[in-house]
Amino acid sequence: MILSSTVLLSSCAKEAYMFTSFHEPATDGLHFLYSYDGYKWQDAGKSFLTPQVGPSKLMRDPSIAQGPDGTYHLVWTCGWKGDKGFGYASSKDLVHWSEQRFIDVMSHEPSTVNVWAPEIFFDPPTQQFLIVWASTIPLRFPKGVEDEDNNHRLYYTTTKDFQKFSETKLYLDPGFSAIDSEVLRRGVDDYVLVVKDNTRPERDIKIAFGPTATGPFLQVSPPFTDNFTEGPSVAKLPHNQWLIYYDAYKEKKYGAAKTSDFKTFTDVSAQVSVPTGHKHGTIFMVPRKTLKNLLQTAPVGVGGAASAIGKP
Repeated sequence: MILSSTVLLSSCAKEAYMFTSFHEPATDGLHFLYSYDGYKWQDAGKSFLTPQVGPSKLMRDPSIAQGPDGTYHLVWTCGWKGDKGFGYASSKDLVHWSEQRFIDVMSHEPSTVNVWAPEIFFDPPTQQFLIVWASTIPLRFPKGVEDEDNNHRLYYTTTKDFQKFSETKLYLDPGFSAIDSEVLRRGVDDYVLVVKDNTRPERDIKIAFGPTATGPFLQVSPPFTDNFTEGPSVAKLPHNQWLIYYDAYKEKKYGAAKTSDFKTFTDVSAQVSVPTGHKHGTIFMVPRKTLKNLLQTAPVGVGGAASAIGKP
């Protein structure tokens, strides 16, 4: 799940927090929440992009990152099983969207079961976008406690222009089924990976540290959330504080943990407010004028015809 730089937010701040969202059954597309403090969220109240790509034409787990030229790049899960890629579109204002495309990243592995929760991150040192997702390739890894069609690992590709993509590579094999990741940069040679352990005994969220956006992330922490939690989304607060939102899906509510070091965590779930029906996406920053325009503009629908693109 993907983070932009932020500034101290106050009554006169020029930026606001945005939280990408979808509503079940995930057919009506891209929703947004917004916040001025990172704690209290409001729903923008409508869909801004209707999914057209993939066999199921769904939009789940929408993730956005902004490039150096100001363009917002959106990726999303477009099916439960059978897909070998994810959806992609771009926008300058979050209202008017480019033609949607299907980005094929796993067709070189014909037995791939799924491509879930692509997370996009712009990495300043390399000036490229990193996209990380979870896939199951049966019989590829030790079975562990999961069935062969549910034994996920994280994979990634990189791109600078969304026309050419690097070869798909393994991103994380922690020795267990892992999904729902978000990478963020704290400083030079200092990256944090937030990831869900999807094994039946766990189903909780953990942390790993690495020197680059692509790792290696060699050691995964114990969980900092309870069981039946997923979809971590990170917001940067003032004074070196971070909020990690997560979907406590068994309880049908959102929780949040606060941290300054990603080693010790405080449960602040009682202090946050997330609208009912929100499903996980990622948190990023926008100018307040962008948010104002988004709230005043009617949704534009499907955003053009769909097309497909694969690896060169």
